[in-house]
Amino acid sequence: MTSSLMPNQLNIELALQQGAYELQGEFLYGSNRTFLCTLTYQDQTFGCVYKPARGERPLWDFESGSLARREVAAYLLDSLLGWNAVPVCVYREEGPFGAGSLHWFVEHDPTQHYFTFPEEIKAQLQFVVLFDLLINNADRKAGHFLLDEQGKIWLIDHGLCFHVEEKLRTVVWDFAGQVIPKALLTDIARVMQRLSSETELKNELLTLISGEEYEALCQRAESLLAMKKFPNPSEERRMIPWPLV
Repeated sequence: MTSSLMPNQLNIELALQQGAYELQGEFLYGSNRTFLCTLTYQDQTFGCVYKPARGERPLWDFESGSLARREVAAYLLDSLLGWNAVPVCVYREEGPFGAGSLHWFVEHDPTQHYFTFPEEIKAQLQFVVLFDLLINNADRKAGHFLLDEQGKIWLIDHGLCFHVEEKLRTVVWDFAGQVIPKALLTDIARVMQRLSSETELKNELLTLISGEEYEALCQRAESLLAMKKFPNPSEERRMIPWPLV
């Protein structure tokens, strides 16, 4: 497999959409079936992660078979925001176990996670908290932070996102009550304006989440823009995922 930095001339999204991939093994620690693969495109080979929709464990609160599309929706929104912390992700209709999401695999040290990061790294992660608030992430565990070989933070596992009901669960409450940086709020305002004015872009997102979930996303964005502060955890429900890592 290549390093986390792919050659500039290679369009990773196009490679994931069109490249041929083969299963290499399965990740055993997780609720849903997830496979490590190698993908070949234009004579280059790199790692990717395949999450088939039919390998998703049934949940009472998320529509069956919808998690893979939510993964892609999180990538799309992160790309629009310009935060570029979610590895490239596409939805493929065909695969060894049927349709599912295909992610670029980030080479990383598996012993490193949010709880092992030094304070100088944690201090830079306000955008992560804001992203999870925006997508209503129900499962931000410490192990969903990857530190690559160049010291960049990546965010993975966004299947449990975009629900219409409040579902936020995260290990990151370091910034609770603090003012949200203006630059981050500006990014959100810019993206929501684009979604409201560019029909094609909105429709792309609506192929991944429902209309009700899209409206809930807009409402969360409006609330954050008005509140301008990171919220404190609610005392009425569990706000931390389990397991923590």
